[in-house]
Amino acid sequence: MNVKILTDSASDLSSETLHKFNIDCLPLGVTINGKEYEDGKTITPKQVYEMMKNGEAPKTSQVSPQAFRDTFLRYVKEDQPFIYFAFSSELSGTYQTAKMIGEEVKEEYPHAKFEVLDTEAASLGYGLIIMRIAELAEQGKTFEEIVETGKYHAEHMEHIFTVDDLEYLYRGGRVSKTAAFVGSLLRIKPLLHMEDGKLVPLEKIRGSKKVLKRMVEVMKERGTALDQQRIAISHGDDLESAELLAEMIRDEFGTKDIHIDMIGAVIGAHAGPGTIALFFLNEEPV
Repeated sequence: MNVKILTDSASDLSSETLHKFNIDCLPLGVTINGKEYEDGKTITPKQVYEMMKNGEAPKTSQVSPQAFRDTFLRYVKEDQPFIYFAFSSELSGTYQTAKMIGEEVKEEYPHAKFEVLDTEAASLGYGLIIMRIAELAEQGKTFEEIVETGKYHAEHMEHIFTVDDLEYLYRGGRVSKTAAFVGSLLRIKPLLHMEDGKLVPLEKIRGSKKVLKRMVEVMKERGTALDQQRIAISHGDDLESAELLAEMIRDEFGTKDIHIDMIGAVIGAHAGPGTIALFFLNEEPV
């Protein structure tokens, strides 16, 4: 029996992609004006961005313990092996909750074959890992081979991104009020990346066009075999900039496989509309 791949909505994979790769997705929560929604199921990213532009400040929550328990038990009772690679444990408690529920399920069903693993990744950096291991699962690769490849991709996944307005990161406690105010005045675009699963500022750049050019330069500095791997670009309702960045990457590296998707409601609630994020491997793809 092929291994089933599980993800959560912080991987920012569209319903079409989830269906294509036969991936099961658990939704994180978004609360706006006291009303709770399921990311990607009962609210769309576009709706969240519109609300944010109108001054709303969404709150987010992890996948519930009951959702994990119900999902894990469903597969265990079917004797279906599965792997759940989770959203970075540095950005959400989702992984820890899943790990705890997984241990409880294994106590009840000692022979169950499944793993709960931390990607230390987010958005389509996380999504790229999931797509790759889902391909291997469809090909009938072994449980161990899939885990090993997933860990390799997680270890070597680069996240380079910029936000359109520092105000949203300020609301989420990522930058100070002064930094947000000064950044907005000067049209400073922060460039950030991920280190050990955490968001870390890289540099500040003045102007939108310069920041995309700099993202391509960082990709050149860090990437390996960029013409032979699938890369991804996610955006906060700014397809035009995402496609412009994709064109720059094709021209520079000859990359053919570029996956573009909108940033989901949960990640978008913190990064805000206009965010552009780029994901690629810093080692040879496997």
